[in-house]
Amino acid sequence: MSKRFISINGNDFTAMVLAGADNLRRNVDKVNGLNVFPVPDGDTGTNMNLTLTAGCEELKKKPSSHIGKAADALSKGLLMGARGNSGVILSQLFRGFAKHVHDLEHVNVQQFAGALQQGVETAYKAVVKPVEGTILTVSKEAAKHATQYRRGGDLLDLMQEVLGKAKEALARTPEQLAVLKQVGVVDAGGQGLVCVYEGFVAALSGGLVQVNDDYATMDTTLGAVSLVPGMNLAKEVHAHLPAQAHLATEDIEFGYCTEFMLTIAPGKVKGLVFDEGTFRDQLSKLGDSLLVVADDELVKVHIHAEYPGEVMNQAMNYGALSRIKIENMRDQHSHILEDMAEGYEAPVSTRATAVTPSKPYGFVAVALGDGITDILSSVGVDVVLSGGQTMNPSTEDIVNAVNRIDADTIYVLPNNSNIILAAQQATQLVDNKTLIVIPSKSIAQGLAAILAFQEKADAQTNTAAMSESLRRVKSGQVTYAVRDTNMDGIDIKQGHFIGIQDGRIVSSQPSLLDACKKLLEEMIEESSEIVTILTGEDAVEAETEELEAFIQAAYPDIEIELHPGGQPLYAYLFSVE
Repeated sequence: MSKRFISINGNDFTAMVLAGADNLRRNVDKVNGLNVFPVPDGDTGTNMNLTLTAGCEELKKKPSSHIGKAADALSKGLLMGARGNSGVILSQLFRGFAKHVHDLEHVNVQQFAGALQQGVETAYKAVVKPVEGTILTVSKEAAKHATQYRRGGDLLDLMQEVLGKAKEALARTPEQLAVLKQVGVVDAGGQGLVCVYEGFVAALSGGLVQVNDDYATMDTTLGAVSLVPGMNLAKEVHAHLPAQAHLATEDIEFGYCTEFMLTIAPGKVKGLVFDEGTFRDQLSKLGDSLLVVADDELVKVHIHAEYPGEVMNQAMNYGALSRIKIENMRDQHSHILEDMAEGYEAPVSTRATAVTPSKPYGFVAVALGDGITDILSSVGVDVVLSGGQTMNPSTEDIVNAVNRIDADTIYVLPNNSNIILAAQQATQLVDNKTLIVIPSKSIAQGLAAILAFQEKADAQTNTAAMSESLRRVKSGQVTYAVRDTNMDGIDIKQGHFIGIQDGRIVSSQPSLLDACKKLLEEMIEESSEIVTILTGEDAVEAETEELEAFIQAAYPDIEIELHPGGQPLYAYLFSVE
């Protein structure tokens, strides 16, 4: 008979987390396999696994029977180790959990349920545009069920109920995201969270989690999760963000994501006293997606506003502003489908040019391939983090890179949509510098952004110019398909070469050259002036020469720039301006 848990302490919680991490680790390939694009680089399971591993390492360094202290250690490790969108969201789920149990030595059913709920609220606040049908939905439905649990005081029974509800929510994700239904999979991040919850149940019941070699896919007839034997999709890439494209750009009422820290200065305006509730009400009239978090004299503000200046003017009545970040969400949305970017291996090393001390501006960029790294360094990037679609650099990697640069304002170029959240999370962890994230989603965009930078312009002007530059460049890449599928009316065969433009598959051809030609025909317009080609490590010189000849013959007025990129998996990367 399983032991009854009327309450759990820090030791029990640690055992649950370690079991959840172990189950996730053993199911990494399964989670990586649940992806909508049939390309050979997977990431979600890997990112969540590395994120949770970082949390466990911190938990082991600071063991405690006090659940509040144990949860704080886990949260710190997750925050610094967060990789990819799902990893960042996972870190925020446990950040909220830790806040709820901070002062508690042990927790009962109701307190544990409340901690799950606060975790969900924290995670939703961390995401600029929360999308349903993702890990967010799975966590929300599970926590909601937990807060409504009335069957008794046994935490094992509660966690079994939470796990069951999480699986039900996971099975419904294809009904919430059309792209999941089209491909026939459930959400990868949600599946990763289910793996963690399975470990929690196993730890409480004293059992072992059964590892299934198959992978969960959607039964489109029954709307439930079923197992399809013999399918191995471990080398694919997960893509949450393209689902946001279901929102039309004109539907964005408040176009600027505005964030800043407010240091309260009592008496700045005579007779005006800061009150969090009043302040929140004042700002709520200026936009939506408002987050106000007050901690003693510091207040963190996040809001989507049409006129960011009005928001900041209101806040300045109470004190001084710092760490200001403003992003044009309409620009971001126009590029939201571009979530495929270069890279495969972990960010195990960094390369940097000589850093000039005490300068006004610095740059951090993410890339993979010696040639691409050299190009970025040559145009002024101080630190190039090795990474890409798979093995994304963690929040801590980005913070460490920033700390290597002696500059007042540092721009971060993620060059991949799956790294943007980790970069934005890093802005909250650097106190002595201003960090500005330019949401570049490809190497082409990153290069365009840094070339738009003007040394003599102020940060606000440069941020606007660099963000605007993202719209002027088209990005394309060619790789091979790892399975048969159909996307956007294009039949894709395993082993064929696929051309991807701004995150959308536009061609599938038996030969690499044909795929490249078809992709370029889609990308090049009458107004196009320059085509830049970055050759990957698998590119063949003869094919590259033939590709150049094709462009010269078909588009005689186009200027061609050819550079060795050295990137794996993608034989060619293209940009058209």
